Amino acid sequence: MKENYDFKIDKIKDLSQEEINLRKKNLELFYQAGFPNKKDEDWKFSDLNSIISNNFNKIVNDDFLPTKTEFKNIEEFEHNYISLLNGKLISKDFSYEEKNKILIDNYNHKNELSLDSKNPLYFLNNALATGGYSLEILKNYKLKKPLVIYNNFSNSLKEKIVNYKNSIILNENSELNLINYINNSSKENFMVNTIEKIKIKKDSSLKNILVNNSKCNCYFYKYLNSDLEKNSTFENYLLPSGFKFNKLDIEINLNEENSNSSIFSALNLSNNEHQEIKTRINHNTPNCNSYQKVKNVLNDQSKGVYQGKIFVKNIAQKTDAYQLSKAIILNDAAEFDAKPELEIYADDVKCSHGSTSGSIDLDSIHYLKSRGISEKEAFQMLINGFLSETLEKLSEGKLKNFLIEKLKRQINGY
Repeated sequence: MKENYDFKIDKIKDLSQEEINLRKKNLELFYQAGFPNKKDEDWKFSDLNSIISNNFNKIVNDDFLPTKTEFKNIEEFEHNYISLLNGKLISKDFSYEEKNKILIDNYNHKNELSLDSKNPLYFLNNALATGGYSLEILKNYKLKKPLVIYNNFSNSLKEKIVNYKNSIILNENSELNLINYINNSSKENFMVNTIEKIKIKKDSSLKNILVNNSKCNCYFYKYLNSDLEKNSTFENYLLPSGFKFNKLDIEINLNEENSNSSIFSALNLSNNEHQEIKTRINHNTPNCNSYQKVKNVLNDQSKGVYQGKIFVKNIAQKTDAYQLSKAIILNDAAEFDAKPELEIYADDVKCSHGSTSGSIDLDSIHYLKSRGISEKEAFQMLINGFLSETLEKLSEGKLKNFLIEKLKRQINGY
């Protein structure tokens, strides 16, 4: 309901009159629709309007940036970094790289403020977005070290919303390992609405990793749209446990032959946490592959959702697409909803999808207890084995070990 939010364009600094007018159009389109609710098929399992109404008195936007910006960086492996505070680019370091091969700047919101969307959160982002970054890796350059995006948020965001956009371009024959690191432990309730566009050109490869550092009382929505060219690869590893609410809305367009995408997700949810992974993989051309494996462990009154759609265009012969979701439900009050879909218009394809859910193997628990392991440790060991499978494809090294330890901490309650 509109009384639960109050958004103002005049809080945003340094806008031309043309930008103000276009942002106001987007804001009016958002007000006409409001936050998405269960009447929208894409939100049938995550009624955001009700979630916002029940957890925010009055959510507002603000362009304020605090001066104190002390956040701890990752020490477990060497890396380049981009540091964001409340969505704004505040620092960067590419000491391990040839800096003339990497272009990094603030996102230019004048370049793209389109109205061609049915998503109310896209309208809201177009209306209120500030900050974000544009990253471009030049042709024939492969980064020597991973790049960590530190997504830091201040403790002054109570009842506020942060909107920003990011753009990533990998030019021909380039390579990047990217870690989106959410670094926040605030007990205040706030919302983050992010739009991210990725373009992976011919013969290039991107590993995109999302990991949350600690539990927080925050509400996240991210729409990620990516376009893949010939012989390109896009791998996603999603470990975002700990948010009060989180929805990752991922659309991958396989636009040229021999492009490949994969999504691996491991979620361990407790208390009243609510997380949704929504994917749409568009096979728009022949001879492309996609693979999805989404795993959830749910306890207390948590809710996990997976909506996954594989779309195969009529010309996309020789498509190979796989989709699987699995859930372990540890409590009668927990809930898991799955909606796998196939929409196929080509006839020479190999596509499969499936979804399973159930309780933990009590025989295995009994076996471990008989070997002197406590019941709590036995549960943690089996959950870790179930979820850590999603990281198997990553090559061994300090980064993989770091992610394995983060996953263990999520399972053990941080």
